[in-house]
Amino acid sequence: MYWLAGQWFEQDTICLSIQEPALLYGATLFTTLRVYHQSLSHPLTHWPQHRQRLQTSLQQFAWPEPDWLEVEAAASTLGSHYTVLRITVLPDGRPWIIGRELPADLATKQQQGIQAWLANLPHLRRPLADHKTGNYLSAWLALQTAQGQGASEAILVDADQHWLETSTGNLWGWRAGQFWTPPTTGQILAGISRHQLQQWLYQQGQIVHQDFAGPKSNRQDDMTLVVMQVQSSSAEGPDSLN
Repeated sequence: MYWLAGQWFEQDTICLSIQEPALLYGATLFTTLRVYHQSLSHPLTHWPQHRQRLQTSLQQFAWPEPDWLEVEAAASTLGSHYTVLRITVLPDGRPWIIGRELPADLATKQQQGIQAWLANLPHLRRPLADHKTGNYLSAWLALQTAQGQGASEAILVDADQHWLETSTGNLWGWRAGQFWTPPTTGQILAGISRHQLQQWLYQQGQIVHQDFAGPKSNRQDDMTLVVMQVQSSSAEGPDSLN
């Protein structure tokens, strides 16, 4: 079941024009959120922040906004059936919402960890990285390559091989009793959960370094890495980026 531009569909296919920019160019904006206790208003769902991120990108792209009351009503309905929602806006302002569940092996991967592959190839760098657009081909390719190498996740890097984020989420490090995360310099998506965790750590008096890790820093050698996604772990695909 999904919702598109005011209509409900009980199917897993969608009909779009062959001239649709979303299809031709990946021209969409979206956000992926985890619905806590089947409620958009639950504080951990962070719906206001997700809406604000969409609005900010829509304004920068000069795209029309959808009717947010309709979007919220439809998301609330789907949120009572699914744990994770992907809310997409097409260039003409049409909203599209789909839902899914958390991965079945989430708890196992959270407890045992996963193996990551370093995606140090130029064609695997994300365009418009600070926006959540529909063009996630490079991240998807990085994830497919990582899985082909026997890993569950890919770490994306910049031209200087600095670690930026993963193919599905923000990247955190833990070293010598302190937290590390790459800075928001336009090369990563500033995840909503990332921001919330960062603020909470500051309130607890914890030190959070916004700095790169990479071959020139030598910090990655003894650093424990954490991937932050809407489902908190695992690798479901590029739409898991928070």
